[in-house]
Amino acid sequence: MSKSQVLIGSPALMRQTNARTILMLLKKLGTCSRADLVRKTGMSAPTVANVVSDLSDLGLIEWVGEGASGGGRRPENIRFKADYGCLCGVEIMMDGLRILLTDLNGSLIDERFEPLAKDVRHPRAVIDALLASLRATLQRHNLPWKRLLAVTVGVAGITNTKDGIVVSVSDSDTWRDVPLRSMLKESFSCSIFVENDTNLAAIGEHFRGVAQSEESFIFVAVGSGVGAGIFLNGQIFHGASWSAGEIGYLRIPNVSNMQPSLYEFGRLEQVLGSVGILRSWNAVSNKSGSSVKVRKASGVLDLALEGNSTAQKIVQQRARLMRDVVLNLALTLNPSLFVFGGELGAHPALLEPVVAMLSESEIAVARVLPSDLGSSAVVWGAIAVSMQGTEEKLYRY
Repeated sequence: MSKSQVLIGSPALMRQTNARTILMLLKKLGTCSRADLVRKTGMSAPTVANVVSDLSDLGLIEWVGEGASGGGRRPENIRFKADYGCLCGVEIMMDGLRILLTDLNGSLIDERFEPLAKDVRHPRAVIDALLASLRATLQRHNLPWKRLLAVTVGVAGITNTKDGIVVSVSDSDTWRDVPLRSMLKESFSCSIFVENDTNLAAIGEHFRGVAQSEESFIFVAVGSGVGAGIFLNGQIFHGASWSAGEIGYLRIPNVSNMQPSLYEFGRLEQVLGSVGILRSWNAVSNKSGSSVKVRKASGVLDLALEGNSTAQKIVQQRARLMRDVVLNLALTLNPSLFVFGGELGAHPALLEPVVAMLSESEIAVARVLPSDLGSSAVVWGAIAVSMQGTEEKLYRY
C-alpha cells in the first residue's frame, strides 16, 4: 500500500490539510490571533491551537506581540515567518543568467545578472555558473544553503515541464533533449522546476504585473525570438507536445511556406525578431549609403520614434505582421488581454502601431498593454512557480 493511500482520511492528512489552510490564511491576512483563525477557518479552538503549536515548533510562524482587546485578555498575534526560507527564479539567456531571490512571501532579497562567457553556455557549465552565483548571493545575505527551498529555471525553448526536459533551443546545438531538472538535482537539494521562459513571463505578469486580474490572456514576447505564453482559465496551456505558443514558427502568407523545424528559428521570428529587423536595416542603409550606424534592433525602433523614414518603414512592416499574428490568436482563443514584452515587443515604436491597427477589428477585440515587469517578467514568474511548489512542501510536516 502506498504512502498516499495510507494518508487518506488519516489524522496525518487532516493535520496537513489544516496546516495548509492556516498557513494560506496567515499569508493572506499578514498578522492575526488564534481567535481570528478560528473565526475565519471554522475549525475548533483546540484544533487551531494544536496546528499553531506545530507550525511554531517547525519555525513556520512567529509571535509578534499582543493585539487589541475587546474587553478581555489581549490576544497574542502571530504571522507567517516569510524568512523561514527563500525562493529563486532563474532565466537562462544566450549571454547570461538573470537570478532573482525572494523570501517565501515573494519579497525581494536580491536580483542580479550574471554574464556568461562564450565557452560557458552548454548545460553543465551553465549549471556550475548558477550554483556558484547562488552560493555567493546567499552568503552575502547570511542565508544558509539549506534555506533555499525551491529553484525555477526558465529556458528559451520548447520545454517538457512534467519531466523537466528542455526539448530544443532554436539557436543552440548543445540544448537538445537536455534533462535539465535531473542535472540540477545533482547540485541542488531543494525543489526544482523547469519551464519555457515566455510561459514564465506570462505567469509573472499574472503574479504581480499588468495581468493580475486576468484569468485568460496571452503574453507575446518579441526579442531575438518570438513566442507566446498562453494563460487560459488561470493556468498556462502547454499543448500536447509542449509547443503551444511557439508562434515564431507560424506560416504567414507572403512570408513563408517553410516547414517548422525544432532546431532553428521559425521563419516568422527570423523576420519579426531582432536579427530580421537589423538585417533589413543594414540592407537598406548599405544600399542607400546611410551613415547612421545601428548595432541593435532596438536602435532601429529608436530611430523610428525619432522620425527616421527608413526605420519607420521597417517597423511598420513588422507591425503589420504582428497585427496578423495577434488577430489570428484572438480569433482562435478570444482572450481579454494581450501583454507585449521582450526587448522589442514593449517598445512603443512597434507596440503603438500594432494597437492602432488592432483597433480597426470589429470582432475578437482584446486590450493590448506593455509588460509591467519588463526584463524581470520571467524571473518573477519563476518565483511564482517556486512559491506554489514550496507551499505544498511546507504543508507536509
